[in-house]
Amino acid sequence: MRNFADILIEQSIQKKSVFVVGLDPDIAFFPHFLIKDTQDASQEVIANAIFQFNQIIIDAVADHVVAIKPQLAYYEVYGSHGIRALEETIAYARSKGLLIINDAKRGDIGSTSLAYAKAFLGQSPLSGDMVTVNPFLGSDGYLPFVDVAKNNGKGLFILLKTSNPSSHEIQNLSLEDGELLYFRIAENLHKLSLSTKGEHDYSFIGTVVGATYPLEAERIRQFLPHCIFLVPGFGMQGGKAEDLKVFFDAKGHGALISSSRGIIYCYMDNNPYWEATTAEEMHTLIQKAALQAKEQINAVRGI
Repeated sequence: MRNFADILIEQSIQKKSVFVVGLDPDIAFFPHFLIKDTQDASQEVIANAIFQFNQIIIDAVADHVVAIKPQLAYYEVYGSHGIRALEETIAYARSKGLLIINDAKRGDIGSTSLAYAKAFLGQSPLSGDMVTVNPFLGSDGYLPFVDVAKNNGKGLFILLKTSNPSSHEIQNLSLEDGELLYFRIAENLHKLSLSTKGEHDYSFIGTVVGATYPLEAERIRQFLPHCIFLVPGFGMQGGKAEDLKVFFDAKGHGALISSSRGIIYCYMDNNPYWEATTAEEMHTLIQKAALQAKEQINAVRGI
């Protein structure tokens, strides 16, 4: 079984892209050709609209991204119909040659954690290639994900320094020895990464480091040279292209840069009539936004 980090890096090289687009479908921002009556629509109708929305995005970005990243909350809110839309989205993305990062942020202990790992890193219609994992229950919360990922040739991203403004409230807590909590987690990841490296010198165990914290990222990169970073927060959350260099190694590898709202809702920008956007207009604008983002990131990478 190949180390998933090698598969990810080789696909990034082939596509000349480390860009990831998040699929966070909010029907309040859907053009009317997808759904008009959001108040009285059934969950089945909404789920169908979500899948159609995702299809347009995937078709528009497929040439410019290495992966898509569904945020599971946007699907779970519609129960079984939403999960069906997610499963159909995953299958459609695979048909376009894209990798799937399930942004689930799961974390539990023992057998429950193992069940989550099998759900998202196994062989079910819900399974992707990578999943985000919450480490704040301790190592018995994330080690089952490590084992399942290794056995299935997949990967995971453990939350470390997230992009949200209040992340410091917990992640930056100072421990008794003066070390910050997120850096103690980084120490544990470093030990794991040393024993799980692939041919490209990266582990299938990655970590989440927000684009909004480039100074912290620079220190983390020095300490975690074998972990691939999933970097949310680029674009609308305030992460800037010029600050991304510290996330990469000297070859321009080691990080995936993610943007969601800035790409998938770009048709709303400065457009008071965005609800009348057609499918063709939506595709064209999203394709243009994805290409521009990829080129900005590659300029920082020196590619």
